[in-house]
Amino acid sequence: MDNTKACDQTEVIKRRYNRTALYYDWMDRMIDPSLRRKTLAYAQGKVLEVGVGTGKNLAYYPEGCEVTGIDFSPGMLARARKKVHLAKAPVTLIEMDAQHMDFPDDAFDTVVATCVFCSVPDPVKGLMEVRRVCKPGGRIILLEHVRSENPVLGKLMDLFNPVSLHLVGSNINRRTVENVRKAGINPTHIEDRFGKILKLIVATPC
Repeated sequence: MDNTKACDQTEVIKRRYNRTALYYDWMDRMIDPSLRRKTLAYAQGKVLEVGVGTGKNLAYYPEGCEVTGIDFSPGMLARARKKVHLAKAPVTLIEMDAQHMDFPDDAFDTVVATCVFCSVPDPVKGLMEVRRVCKPGGRIILLEHVRSENPVLGKLMDLFNPVSLHLVGSNINRRTVENVRKAGINPTHIEDRFGKILKLIVATPC
């Protein structure tokens, strides 16, 4: 993707997420607390959460983790800061773009993202950054909604994707498992939810 176009898209989507921050917690109710708990039980050590959003995951990190959460939306981060006190682990929140992370290589034991790579303008570039900052032998945990494998539903998701993208900045038809592999990340466990539209992906950097 052209850098200028990607930057323009990032700014547009950032504005949309700033706008939806006030009611995003309501939208995010599609992820059951038990699924968040199961997902984040895989986290250990120094953890990076990409797209921390309003901080819905913070309360579910196990003790012993040290969490850094990034998001490109100041509005989302403002909401997340109000949830830091719920966390059992120390939390640092930073405004940062997932496509251009200001961390050194091999900085984190675990990298987490939940429903993030549907909105990153260049998802493969973002996932390559995830791979870069994750230590060799580390763990990458993704909980992402994806394009349906059902031919009819998949085409409907393609049809309605421009509406979703315009309203909230989220693509509903991303092929995230393919993007993960394109980024040089090796899925070791994939668990399907909601008719394979939501996937829990546990992976390692290749």
